[in-house]
Amino acid sequence: MALSLPAIMKTTAARLSALYLLLFALCAVLLVLYMTSLSARMLTAQTQETINDEVLGLAQAYQRGGLPVLVRVVENRSRQPGANLYLIADANGQILTGNVQSLEPGVIETQGWTTEPFSYQRFGEGELDRLRSGATDPPAPQTGDGSNPQSTGEKGHNAIALVLRLPNQMIMLVGRDLGEPERFRAVISRALTLALGMMGLGGLLIWFFVGRAALKRIDSVSDASRRIMGGDLSGRLPVTGAGDEFDRLSENLNAMLARIALLNEGLKQVSDNIAHDLKTPLTRLRNRAEATLAGRHKTEDYRQALESTIAESDQLIKTFNAILMISRLEAGYSSEQTGPVDLAATVSDVVELYEPVAEEAGVALEATVPEAFTISGNRELIGQALSNIVDNAIKYSTDAAEAPKVRVALERAGSEIKLTVTDNGHGIPDDADRARATERFVRLEKSRSQPGSGLGLSLAKAIMTFHNGRLDLLPADPGLSVVMSFPLRDTH
Repeated sequence: MALSLPAIMKTTAARLSALYLLLFALCAVLLVLYMTSLSARMLTAQTQETINDEVLGLAQAYQRGGLPVLVRVVENRSRQPGANLYLIADANGQILTGNVQSLEPGVIETQGWTTEPFSYQRFGEGELDRLRSGATDPPAPQTGDGSNPQSTGEKGHNAIALVLRLPNQMIMLVGRDLGEPERFRAVISRALTLALGMMGLGGLLIWFFVGRAALKRIDSVSDASRRIMGGDLSGRLPVTGAGDEFDRLSENLNAMLARIALLNEGLKQVSDNIAHDLKTPLTRLRNRAEATLAGRHKTEDYRQALESTIAESDQLIKTFNAILMISRLEAGYSSEQTGPVDLAATVSDVVELYEPVAEEAGVALEATVPEAFTISGNRELIGQALSNIVDNAIKYSTDAAEAPKVRVALERAGSEIKLTVTDNGHGIPDDADRARATERFVRLEKSRSQPGSGLGLSLAKAIMTFHNGRLDLLPADPGLSVVMSFPLRDTH
């Protein structure tokens, strides 16, 4: 799939990146303007402060010796390298002394600070420019206001100045060239603009490549989703291992897909098991009814046939109820209420219930319950799971090599409470068979001499899953141990 800019811009991440980039650019432009303006104001204020200091020194010289001393001080300062602008003119504007050859018209006609920067030329700059250009004509005479009409505005410098009127109506101008401040401001402006351009370009490149990477991740997720929707429930969303939000989303969705696949597999198994394992009892019911109707029987024979049919139907109803309960628990939905459950009391009740059954089968049923353990769960479901396990232990311990015995033990192991039912029968020696024993309708007894539907351990496993616990089948040598592990409930 070709990744174009319009395709990238359709993603939420790219749009957010573009908005942030626009906001960043706007803030950067405002910062450049603000810094440039601030630099100009600071330089102007510094220039005015320097001029004020110069004017104060000249005023002191004028007070000491009048105009001759003032002219001498101005001439001395004018000859110094990098000197400020100094000019003394008569009342008509004719320049008498200083280092200024020409001024922009109208400058010395004002009084106080000049409102705008003005252009000027120092002594010797006009002649130097004329020699560089190859001109041989003599310099044009100055005008009455001290300006040179041929040079005013041509290659002049810009400056600001303070214009003062002396007591004898003579004019004194003290100024400072703006070349250095303007160059400094230009350097700051260029540096900020260059930084803005580099940051903007970097932001665009990062935005583009990040957007492409995000779009590739989304495309890979979309491709995997299409394969899964096409029927490949074993497929999973890609996880790069970066630990970002895409990986977290993929991991959660993969867990959901695994759960869906497990439920679908369970549904398939239920359908297959119903088709195979329930076909036999239904066929047996039909054959019994047909045989009863085929001949002439006594009333007692019909009664026995009906009683057998009712008993068989009850067993079928129990089987269907167990299947529904398993499916509901494995799906994570149950209308059963949960609350504090005393496992010791539950074990005592179940053992007391099965003592007559064990005694009739010749099996010794023992219980070891040292103390009360409280968990959060459903008492009826836990009692049903324990009843199924105890019933299986009694049935399959009758062929033990020694005296049949079933022991129920309740103990704490770390952060878990373990409820163990152990028998000394033939057990399940093969690991694969122990893993299959908790599946629906699985009966490892080949002869099927014992009654049952193969749902007891499957229902017990579903109940343990509902309680966030585990059901483990372990070899007891001899016999089998079925361990129900519950998370310990904090009762404080």
